[in-house]
Amino acid sequence: MSTAIPLAAKVETLTWAAHTARKLQEEIDRLQQAGSLVVPKEPGGWWHQYVCPHHHTELTFDDSRVDPSEFLCPHGCVITGDAYRGAWLVFKHQSLARVALQSAAVYAALGDVAYAQISKRLLVEYAEQFPLYPVHPDAQSWMLKGRAFHQALTEAIWSTTLIRAYLLLRDEGITFDAEEQVAIDVFLDMLAGSMEEYRHILIHERNNAENNYTAWLNASLSCVYAARGEQTALEALIEGQGGFIHHLSIGVKADQFEFEGSTYYHVFVLRAYLIAAEMAQRFGIDLYATTGAEGQSMRGMLEALADLADDQGALPALHDGPLARGPYAREIAEIAEQGLAIYGLAGLAPVLREAYRQLGAAGNEQLEALLYGGGADRAAAHEPRSSRLWPDAGFVIGRIAGNPLSFLADFGEHGGSHGHYDKLHLTLMHRDQTLTPDLGMVPYGSSMRRSWFAETASHNTVSLSGQSQAPHEGRLQHYEATQTSVYAWLQSTEGYEGCTMNRHLLLTDDWMLDWFQVELSGEQPQGIEWWMHPVVAVEASQQPLTNEASYSLFIAEKVDDVATLKEQQLPIISQFVPTSGVLQASYNLANSDAIIYHAALVQQGDELVAVGTPGDAVDPSRSLMAMLHRRNDRKADFIHVYRAGSAVQLTQMSDDEINITIPNATIGVKMTDKGLQMV
Repeated sequence: MSTAIPLAAKVETLTWAAHTARKLQEEIDRLQQAGSLVVPKEPGGWWHQYVCPHHHTELTFDDSRVDPSEFLCPHGCVITGDAYRGAWLVFKHQSLARVALQSAAVYAALGDVAYAQISKRLLVEYAEQFPLYPVHPDAQSWMLKGRAFHQALTEAIWSTTLIRAYLLLRDEGITFDAEEQVAIDVFLDMLAGSMEEYRHILIHERNNAENNYTAWLNASLSCVYAARGEQTALEALIEGQGGFIHHLSIGVKADQFEFEGSTYYHVFVLRAYLIAAEMAQRFGIDLYATTGAEGQSMRGMLEALADLADDQGALPALHDGPLARGPYAREIAEIAEQGLAIYGLAGLAPVLREAYRQLGAAGNEQLEALLYGGGADRAAAHEPRSSRLWPDAGFVIGRIAGNPLSFLADFGEHGGSHGHYDKLHLTLMHRDQTLTPDLGMVPYGSSMRRSWFAETASHNTVSLSGQSQAPHEGRLQHYEATQTSVYAWLQSTEGYEGCTMNRHLLLTDDWMLDWFQVELSGEQPQGIEWWMHPVVAVEASQQPLTNEASYSLFIAEKVDDVATLKEQQLPIISQFVPTSGVLQASYNLANSDAIIYHAALVQQGDELVAVGTPGDAVDPSRSLMAMLHRRNDRKADFIHVYRAGSAVQLTQMSDDEINITIPNATIGVKMTDKGLQMV
């Protein structure tokens, strides 16, 4: 399966390619004029520490800076310290590797040898500097240590960019003199030695071959073997334990989702696979159609992303991973360009457009477009998509033609170290905007990773008495999708001791019902708490509280191996006021005339309040307002209905039956031991 169009041919045949190459040329000129294309003598640290300790936003990175000691928060904080300097150096090293590849691409596209020289100089300087970096003395104990970075993982990723630049220059006839080639060879030898050592540790000593780390060690070694022309070594890497085929078989589930259930790490691993395939192709080996033991494939992983994205092309931040971030958007663009060019997956066009929108890029003005883009139509009309179930990863999406509302729910495995305490989480989407997204994850150096974003209360699900669910796996009790409705019954029995939670989601061509049942087996009542986190303001009848009130959130911590609960307070802003037992609310979507209407059944003893919470992971300091529907009891039924365009009326007929009234129709819905039934 051919993937590569020579860059000079792209410039001749694709109308946008020459413009993109010149735009990339201008970027390099700007950096050259700023004097910033200087290889640092210091190794990088851990990028996750590049986060403001006050606002928990990622610090800004300006690739034109050369040697800063102060780092800026988007809110104006000036941050100093070795950890921040080390994190900044990660971005600087990665930026310079990108410039090396970008300069090689500009040369290949436009033929200006000055850019080949820029790329060549950076490559040789890094090759000469690499042996001088120590095996990182400041790396955290759990890390596999690198030289140019704290983590060998970061080193593996960075090395693939440098080696692709080297290979592209060689493809275009650029040669290296004897001294330069010796430096390159030493770099490749040292890199191969460390990557092979760490593969052995992960696969054989730790018995952790499925780790996402392994995919990147494989990608780095694939690049080394391609650069050295070592086909036998590459073939062994593909076929052996922990190699490409084995990792695809154990690191990706049979339903085509990366085993940790994280969208971010799905993209992360898929990108490593595509780099390995690019290297294998140099030896005439086609990995693009290769499948794992249960049919896993890169095509299937790309199709999963196309199905998972909302109608704007934005990918949900399931489990650990950013909601939106520049470097992540580039990674998405890189794999989406290849999905379009190699596999012709038109469903990736919205994903690609959204990635470029996040980068502020007009059209195709990014390196990923020049390197990987083909003739596919990025402006293709968005085709209607159907519902999809990922039974192994534990996600389900409900879509019905004609209804602008859709849903995504999480019922699967916890997700290991990258999992959240979020079983039965619900994302409610409109074709113009996602209303209740997963809020994402801040950089891991932020204390809010554990104190908010991984916790149950930050998700659209149920918590008990301010405490988060235990790590566990839910289950799908029933799933049925027809042309006129989608029904998913999700269950959790291990989130809390003696607690059974059932979430029933029913989407028709006109409305959506969310019926969440909770039942405790013990004699003591508890605070049963249903959370909803809309990203636009709720319009509903509210009354201020006469006295200050707060919600107590309890965060599990370990101090000297002793488990404790740390309490923190969230302000309760107001109380929602229902009429005749029903709260009517609405949401005016941003940049759209669309309105989502929301009816909530409020039973005697229920309380609905507005809680001030941190914002999303892009900027936690910009607070949001959550809806908290709670009941202190041994049993609770939270019944909520959503409709686009006009309000819906909700009536409780009995404990197990409701009526939903829309213009010209009333539909009865009954809860039975077999789940929801329309009557």
